[in-house]
Amino acid sequence: MFNIIITGFTSLLTDISTEMVYPLIPLYLATLGAQPAVLGLIEGFAESTASILKVFSGTISDRLQRRKPLAILGYFGSTIGKLLLYLSQNWGMVFAGRMIDRIGKGIRVAPRDALIADCTTTTTRGRAFGLHRALDTLGAVIGVLLAIYLTSRLGANLTPPEFQRIFLLSLIPAFLGVVILFFARENKAALCAPAQLRITWKSLTPKLRSFLIIVTCFALGNSSNGFLLLRMKNIGWTTISVLLLYLIYNITYAIFSYPAGRLSDKIGRKRLLVIGYGIYGLVYSGFAFLKPESLPVLPYILFAVYGLFSALTEGQEKALVTDLAPEEQRATFIGLHSTLTGIGLLPASLIAGGLWSLLGPQAPFLFGSALGLIAALGLALFI
Repeated sequence: MFNIIITGFTSLLTDISTEMVYPLIPLYLATLGAQPAVLGLIEGFAESTASILKVFSGTISDRLQRRKPLAILGYFGSTIGKLLLYLSQNWGMVFAGRMIDRIGKGIRVAPRDALIADCTTTTTRGRAFGLHRALDTLGAVIGVLLAIYLTSRLGANLTPPEFQRIFLLSLIPAFLGVVILFFARENKAALCAPAQLRITWKSLTPKLRSFLIIVTCFALGNSSNGFLLLRMKNIGWTTISVLLLYLIYNITYAIFSYPAGRLSDKIGRKRLLVIGYGIYGLVYSGFAFLKPESLPVLPYILFAVYGLFSALTEGQEKALVTDLAPEEQRATFIGLHSTLTGIGLLPASLIAGGLWSLLGPQAPFLFGSALGLIAALGLALFI
């Protein structure tokens, strides 16, 4: 439990820092004169790089039989990335800052999650990952609130120096998160001798192969949350109203993450994931058919239920991978799962953008809804 609390508060502080700056980056780029395509370039490269690194970081962690040093290195990298945002004077520096920040995430995720898994059993793993996600998302809630507060205090039209002041403040929780992680303890008793066999697709168990295929297919329909926010702007919601919807999503996510983890320990990860993917399919259908004349309360309900979907699936996917993976390759497979789902974000967002442009704003949400329901059916039949 000690490591779970330590890693949870590290993630809480880091997410406070991240969400203080993440919603402001598009606005900051605009003040620097960058075109919208630049934002897509920055986020696409940054997220893809982070995703590719996760599996390699997990493999290195398993081979070294160490979790903590890589996790600390990753969190420190994210702090340096935010420092570069503060120092930036053009979009190239913003690009560098986001790349280093996401590289840090790519390095830390698998060893950190393995550090959590090493301290759990199959009967406690769901609640452990659920508690970690709850603390992580609570940090996101606080970060968004701080972004709203600081932006409202500085005025509607921020100048580059005012953005940089917020970026500088974000370094405080980021640095504290790194410091706290030094108190984590390696659970050497849970570490096995490094595996001697090279991992191949055929060497995976049928259930693990099926699960990785299903989550990868689902990822192709799970585009960036930015499309949900863009959808609300599309039907006439104001910027502040959209930020409040994003806040409701994070609050719901934080509230239900730990109870969802406890429930998965009792009824099984598979059942919870089937429910979660089914909810995703229904919620995306709701977003597809939203109209300006829809009931004003409906978007609030959709974002709240979308937060429930994240609570039911985010931590439980990692817990299920841990259950299915060999102990000596635990971090490797956690990293592989994160890599596959993360890599899917880039084509998913490209597909969503293309469908929106060619067929209208309903199309990407209907596509995502279909893949969510297919993933739920696939889990029910093959896992």
